[in-house]
Amino acid sequence: MTNLNIINQSSAIILILLLSSIFLLVGIYYSKKFRGLDNYLVANRSIGTLSLTTSLVASALGAWILFGPSSAATWGGIGAVIGYSLGTAFPLFILIYLGEKFRKSYPKGKSIIEIVRLRFGSNLYKLILVFSIFYMTIFLIAEVTAVAFLIKYISGTELWITAFIVIACSLIYTLYGGLRASLITDNIQFFVFVALLIICLLSITSMDGNNYSFEIIKKNKPNLLSTSYIPNYTAGLTFFIAVAATNLFHQGNWQRVYAAKNYKVLRKSLIISFAIIIPIVFFMGFSGLVAVSQNPKVIPDLAFFSLLLRENLVVFSIVVIVLAISLTISSIDTLINAISSLIIVDLDKIIKLKNNNKSTSKQFVIFLSIIAFFVASKGFSILYLFLIADLFCCAAVLSVFYTFYSKSYDEKNAYVSIIVGLIAGLLFFPSPDFSQSILIGMIIPTDIAPSFISQSLLFCSFVVATLSPMVAWKLK
Repeated sequence: MTNLNIINQSSAIILILLLSSIFLLVGIYYSKKFRGLDNYLVANRSIGTLSLTTSLVASALGAWILFGPSSAATWGGIGAVIGYSLGTAFPLFILIYLGEKFRKSYPKGKSIIEIVRLRFGSNLYKLILVFSIFYMTIFLIAEVTAVAFLIKYISGTELWITAFIVIACSLIYTLYGGLRASLITDNIQFFVFVALLIICLLSITSMDGNNYSFEIIKKNKPNLLSTSYIPNYTAGLTFFIAVAATNLFHQGNWQRVYAAKNYKVLRKSLIISFAIIIPIVFFMGFSGLVAVSQNPKVIPDLAFFSLLLRENLVVFSIVVIVLAISLTISSIDTLINAISSLIIVDLDKIIKLKNNNKSTSKQFVIFLSIIAFFVASKGFSILYLFLIADLFCCAAVLSVFYTFYSKSYDEKNAYVSIIVGLIAGLLFFPSPDFSQSILIGMIIPTDIAPSFISQSLLFCSFVVATLSPMVAWKLK
């Protein structure tokens, strides 16, 4: 990937440091007056509608929205755009109902893992704890890697510099202030990146005029809108299932469920957040459709930027950097606090700790952050690990949440059904080059397997992993 070098490295580093330091100082200053473990974990269960809404949106939308939806759209068509949009917002819709039930049944709850432990026991709880921490760690690495690559693309700044600044600043204020610090910075970041996204939309549409429309797509890439184009369905469903399932295991969402002042506030915030997220992600995905329609050779990950930065204007480069840093920090401070809260609430139920839980959680999060820094600074791709984490969550999502609506469903049933889903999904899960899987290519030769399955292994893997646990329910 050729760097644009629109602005120089020194200017980029100063801007990153300035933005990160502002969030650091705000987070520490604000959270000073809210001390204690309950504030650290669930903000004393006192958050109002505006603060909760902005935090839910800011936490859900990380730097990935600058790459993922537009990249997926270049090959997955309008289906991928719709799937990404609905998949990102759908967990918030589900939390309207799950949140009400959990707040009534477990009013003192702090995490989904804790609630699973209270509902069942140690075995299932340990499994879901591992799934959740694995997923959120991969998410943390992906966010840092994405923003480091983007800053390098614009300014040539070394990956490790960006990675170090955003991780260090986020760690300092989040480990100090907990959820309170994350909430106040989310509130600021929300208004910053929404304003900048509106500027980006206006800039792209003013530069492209009639080219930023369905007409250019219909003319140059009609298959991306065609009802007969299979990836419109498989890509859309794949992204919907994967993104929705994993976000239901995101501890950051569950902290905010319990941080709400009351259920009325929670419900209103979730509905508004749902309505805000869908058009934002759709806009990013639609940009990918337009970009590939204008230039079939566009690099998928850079589809959005190929429209915004085509004239190499410094002002838009600054907009992108501010946008990316705001999105990234709003996402990773949520992840840092979410992982920390899981350790504080749940780890001592598994192992005996020499230190108190809060001290151990900080050490553990710092260790994971060092891993994230190393991976991001080397530029390693973690897409494949992300997909594996998605698969784990898909295998568990129905079994875990169905259990809270079925009195006859016990820990053994849930555990077995999750393992069934995971094994079934792994049979179809594609190899790193996406050419074969254990079942298709190794056990069954690819040339005699149905072409739809052999060409849609990731889709089949996620669908099977999600739905096959229901077979185990019937056999219990």
